Parts: sequence; structure tokens; C-alpha cells
Amino acid sequence: MTQAVNIRDAKAHLSRLVARAAQGESFVITNAGKPLARIVPIDQPAPQARRVGFMGGQFSVPDDFDRMGRNEIARRFDAGT
Repeated sequence: MTQAVNIRDAKAHLSRLVARAAQGESFVITNAGKPLARIVPIDQPAPQARRVGFMGGQFSVPDDFDRMGRNEIARRFDAGT
């Protein structure tokens, strides 16, 4: 589990935190309980963000997608004119 460290404590004990990170620990620096930064050992890969397109090939978009509902939309917006 990643330990949360207040930014003031992190400033006061930075060298200790870096030494602990070098031993494999990771930390989240917070300010007023809000996470600001993650300190991880350099040989530990950072968590990978989910990439766009992760569902590629799982479904298809109809060729007329941009025209679907065109008449209904026109009818609703042109009703007041």
C-alpha cells in the first residue's frame, strides 16, 4: 500500500523519503488531503495510463452514423419556425 505524506512533512524529510523510495517504497505527496505527486523507486515503472482505443475492433460504427436521426432533428428544431 502506498503511504500518503503531507507536503510539509515531505519537505522536512525529503532525504529520508528518497532513501526509502530507493529501497522500494512509494509515496503520494498530498496537500490538505489532495494527492499532488507520486514518489516511486526509479526502477519501478510508473503506472500506465489507459490508452485511447483500448476497445478497438470490439464494435463497428455504421457508415451513416453522422446522418442518423437527421430528419427527426430537423423536424424538432424547425417546428417553431
